[in-house]
Amino acid sequence: MTRGQIANVDLVKQVNSSAVYRLIDSQGPISRVKIAELSNLAPASVTKITRTLLEHGLIREMEHQASTGGRRAISLTTVTKDFHLVSVKLGRGELNLSLYDLEGTPCGRETHPFPSQPQDALLAALCAHIADFIARRADKLNLIALSVIMPGLTDALRGQVIYHPSYPLAQVELAAILRKALGLPVFIGNDIRALALAEHYFGASRDCLDSVLVSVHHGVGAGIITEGRIFKSLGRDVAEIGHIRVDPLGDRCHCGNFGCLETMVADAALLRQAQKMLAQGYHSQLDPQRLTMAELCRCALAGDQLARNILERAAEHLGQALAIMVNLFNPQKVLLTGALCEAENIVFPLIGKAIEYQSLPSFHQGLPIVRAHFQDDQTIGGLALVKRALLEGELLQLIIEPKS
Repeated sequence: MTRGQIANVDLVKQVNSSAVYRLIDSQGPISRVKIAELSNLAPASVTKITRTLLEHGLIREMEHQASTGGRRAISLTTVTKDFHLVSVKLGRGELNLSLYDLEGTPCGRETHPFPSQPQDALLAALCAHIADFIARRADKLNLIALSVIMPGLTDALRGQVIYHPSYPLAQVELAAILRKALGLPVFIGNDIRALALAEHYFGASRDCLDSVLVSVHHGVGAGIITEGRIFKSLGRDVAEIGHIRVDPLGDRCHCGNFGCLETMVADAALLRQAQKMLAQGYHSQLDPQRLTMAELCRCALAGDQLARNILERAAEHLGQALAIMVNLFNPQKVLLTGALCEAENIVFPLIGKAIEYQSLPSFHQGLPIVRAHFQDDQTIGGLALVKRALLEGELLQLIIEPKS
């Protein structure tokens, strides 16, 4: 058998195994007979695959289902509590580390200051932090993967950082470096795209296959789920909604253009607007010495006109950009995350109106705009990347047939 034939056989095994595992994960408890029926695989193939999954502890048998006349079938369900992963968010001057089981239960969290430094020292420090966390938190656990999420741009297929706003990691093949240092499968991705996937698996968009998540914080990012999968281009990040030009005469963005959405609705932009207007003598409850997004939202909800005007303009600009996303992707649900959500009663209706005025009626009719479930979990997106790797077969195959 040639190398190409071997590779094809391995791919078929991965595809079939992942198809069976996905069905058990999404529809379990489920019988082997039902799996064969839904997957269009031969019963003998299903039996062989489930035997392998059982041997590796990835699934388990449950009590007999009610009999329909013949021998009662045994139900299968996935095992989640026995497998763990470490998720790392490489943020902006900060490192967040979490230990999860596959159920999504956090089993330990830590946050460390992580200042920028030359690339080699930065990578050494990152490896050391993760290795120390694993040694203290996961020494006796069945650890199956490590994920690293971050702002900026990544190439998930190559495990490569394209751009990070805070660290000199451009073109670094981070997954390979961490895999060599720590001996675990490593998955990397953009934090907002990964968060959209986490909302689909565990959060506010579990009930739909097509959704758009927008995060407004340091910047403005989006994650698009289509047919239950994260939308990307050959593994590279897409949906940089923060760099849609809203005002050609607006402020210069760090990307080099002028008037990007990010320069008008990100947290820092809104606080700059408030500071500028307070300095010009506008009356407000806001204290220029204690100006935060929480205070801006609180004052707006309390009836402060300056604060309310700032949030209303931000909502209108955000709605314009979201209308474009709705026209492009026709989602079943729009999710928002960020401090703006604290003023949901002001912001959400205006976003909805902008979408209604600027998108196709059949696309926005009955479109829910909701708060994302995971507003504060910095690392949940990493869990989603690992779950995706299991469901799509890549990590599943490494567990079943570990490579030397």
